[in-house]
Amino acid sequence: MDRPPPRLVVGLGNPGAGYAQTRHNAGFWLCERLAAEHGASFSAESRFHGLVAKAPAVGGWVLMPQTFMNRSGQSVGALARFYRIAPAEILVVHDELDIPPGQLRLKFGGGMGGHNGLKDITAHLGTQDYWRLRIGIGHPGDRNQVVGFVLKPPRREEQELIDDAILRALSEWPSLVNGDWNRAGTRINARSGGNKTSKDD
Repeated sequence: MDRPPPRLVVGLGNPGAGYAQTRHNAGFWLCERLAAEHGASFSAESRFHGLVAKAPAVGGWVLMPQTFMNRSGQSVGALARFYRIAPAEILVVHDELDIPPGQLRLKFGGGMGGHNGLKDITAHLGTQDYWRLRIGIGHPGDRNQVVGFVLKPPRREEQELIDDAILRALSEWPSLVNGDWNRAGTRINARSGGNKTSKDD
C-alpha cells in the first residue's frame, strides 16, 4: 500500500431537485449509491455546508456539498480541516466531459480540465494532490454548448451507460478501502480504455 486509503469521498453536483438528474450531478449519483450500499444515511451539516454520511465501511465520510458546484471547496475544506483529513486521503467523484458515457478514470493529482468544482477544491485545499474519479458524460462537440449540456439530463442510453459505470466503480471499492489504488485504478481504467492510474492527464 503506497498511499493511504480514502477517509473522505466527495461527490460533486448542484443542490436542489431541479439539478438532481443533470449530467453535472454524476458525482452525487455515485455517492448516493455508495452510502446506500453500506447502510449509511446523509444528514445536513451546516458547519460543513453539505450532506454528510458517516460510513466507516467505505473509509470514513461521504460528502455531497450543497454550495453549488463552483463553491465545492468551501464544503470540502471545512470537513477536511475539522477531521484533519489530508488531501491525499480525499477522493473527489465528478463528471468529465472528455470521457464518453460508460467510461471512468481514476487519477491522483494533475490538472482540473476547466472543472469549476475541482478549481474551488484545489483553492481551498491549497494543492492539486488529491484523488479524482472521473465519470464520463461525453461532450456536446461545441465548447459554447457545454454549460447547457452539463445542466441537462443525459439521454436514456447515456444514462444507462453512466449507471453501469458507477456500478463498476462501486465493485472496486474494497480495493480502495484497503488503499490498493493501483489495483483499483488498473481495473477501473482498463474497463474504460486506460491501463493505469495517472497524475499527468
